[in-house]
Amino acid sequence: MRKAVNGLIAALFFVLLGAAAADAQVSINLSVFPNLVPVPDYPVYYVPGLRANYFFYEGQYWVFNVNDGFWYSSTWYNGPWVYVEPAFVPQPILVVPYRYYAVRPAYWSGWVFDAPPRWGIHWGHDWEVRRVGWDHWDRHHYVIAPLPLYQRNYPRDRYPSAAQQIIIHKEKYKYVVKDSLVRDHHNDIIRAQERGGLKANSKAERVSFKGGGDEGKKNFQGGGGDRQALRREKSSQGLGQGQNQGQGQNQGQGPQGERMRRQQNAQFQGQGQGQGQGQGLQNQNRGMRQQQGQYQGQGNQQQGKGQQHQGQQHQGGHPKGDK
Repeated sequence: MRKAVNGLIAALFFVLLGAAAADAQVSINLSVFPNLVPVPDYPVYYVPGLRANYFFYEGQYWVFNVNDGFWYSSTWYNGPWVYVEPAFVPQPILVVPYRYYAVRPAYWSGWVFDAPPRWGIHWGHDWEVRRVGWDHWDRHHYVIAPLPLYQRNYPRDRYPSAAQQIIIHKEKYKYVVKDSLVRDHHNDIIRAQERGGLKANSKAERVSFKGGGDEGKKNFQGGGGDRQALRREKSSQGLGQGQNQGQGQNQGQGPQGERMRRQQNAQFQGQGQGQGQGQGLQNQNRGMRQQQGQYQGQGNQQQGKGQQHQGQQHQGGHPKGDK
């Protein structure tokens, strides 16, 4: 009964993973055990100089396959490789910095070397929602698993078959997996590995990007969902900018914005009143000056008439005196 249940679980696991064939077709071909060294501040190993995205974590080897954009795992250094669904890739693998990826998709060009790859862009919005917080990693508290150094004794000419690998690994490697995500799927990977591996039957979002620069938004081939994601990113950026500009122009909404508008109106009214009063004073001064000019003109006319009158009196008096 237990065997039947285990077989059913394994079959369901294969269906969920979308298996296409037993051969994982990962481009890894190592003839000897690789020279694995720790990634600084991470519980992960990598192989300097190896032309592959090749890591070791929690008793398993992990390979990021650029051809389809998915992760593969195995308990042996040269496979067989088993496809791992993006939702089940452990966090320490995801947060390894970009600089440790020897082979990168073209659209990764320009990403920050000391930050992890942007898996939310790579696998899409649904994955990022499911794995919220995947990039928040405490690099100061971790345990790094020991390497399965016994595999040094198995170069290419002595490399065991898939079925023999499982037996040898259980005998030689006694490390107890700490990561719950790896532990929960460890047996599933071993079963698929024993059958010769497992590959994905599709490609990740944006793997079909061709050419680098601007996060691969140029020369995109295939992946209609990715075009929609790009549109969503552009529209969200545009909305954010428009909201900021609108807030700056309208001085905000609500009571605080209303008070600011009233103060501005009061200032404008005060300026208008001040200008009107200034013009009125100017007009009054002009009128006063005009009136003063008229009074002065009338005074001059009266003085002129008085002088004429006196001159006539003098003219009239002289003849009488002569007589």
